[in-house]
Amino acid sequence: MTCTPAFKKMKPVRLLLLLSLLGLGACQQASGPASGALTVTDDLGRTITLPHVPERVVTLAPSLTEIVFAAGAGPKLVGVTTADDYPPAVDTLPRFSALPVNFEAIVALQPDLVLATDQVNNPRDAATFEALGLPVYFFSYHSLEDVLEAILTTGKLLGTEAAARRTVDSLRARLAKLAAAVDTLRHRPTVLVLISDETLYAFGQGSYVHDLVARAGGKSLTDSLSNPAPVLSDELVLQLQPEVIVVTAGADYDPARLLRHHPSWDLLPAVRNRRICGVEPSLILRPGPRLVAGLEALLHCLHPELARKLSP
Repeated sequence: MTCTPAFKKMKPVRLLLLLSLLGLGACQQASGPASGALTVTDDLGRTITLPHVPERVVTLAPSLTEIVFAAGAGPKLVGVTTADDYPPAVDTLPRFSALPVNFEAIVALQPDLVLATDQVNNPRDAATFEALGLPVYFFSYHSLEDVLEAILTTGKLLGTEAAARRTVDSLRARLAKLAAAVDTLRHRPTVLVLISDETLYAFGQGSYVHDLVARAGGKSLTDSLSNPAPVLSDELVLQLQPEVIVVTAGADYDPARLLRHHPSWDLLPAVRNRRICGVEPSLILRPGPRLVAGLEALLHCLHPELARKLSP
């Protein structure tokens, strides 16, 4: 469809509402893609065509914001979610709700590209963005390598490939140092990673967290659970018998809290041997460049002596 003058003069929010009511797609140019347009396939298998290098970008998850900055494209961000708090440069950016998505606020920002992740965002929202004429690229992460590749992809999408490559090269150098140290380990403890200490939210099959645990010299106990976001029972944890329990509740986490909520765990190896550890949530729960710092924090939990040797 071709834009009429009336459509062109409408404010973005009014246009959004009208398109929603009419069930129409966004205004498109009658001609085909411009020469030099970039056509890519996202992690959901969707094809996206960008007519030019995007200059106005919004992110639908805090992890994506960190990836954009890591790729050297921070100045192109024109809006982030209400949950974003890192890096400090986001403090001055316009905010919008991502859960649920405030489509009107996003349209008003006039982005050239929307970045999303199926870890947080509903893939069905892609159809709404397409109807509004806003290209959306979905990322999906199952390993730390996927996150590094996402930084490189973001650099390609936003025209900052050299900066993205420098970031990834630096992160991979840190990972290589960690891998060489972990390869010397004789024992890899069984590990239970919990998002919270009362309701036992954990990580199931396909999560990048299991990759982090393995790289830190441990064996994740929930990697075979079919539910990608399981809620564990006390009984299951007693069956699993973790040697180390990691809670994403901050580095100053008090291990006594865990036993207060779950007194039946007093005979677990992790409790008996005082192997309960807290890490900063954003270093584990946000699949972005700081996952490498999260991996280093996990190493401190699992193998503190080795971690001290590696500290500068």
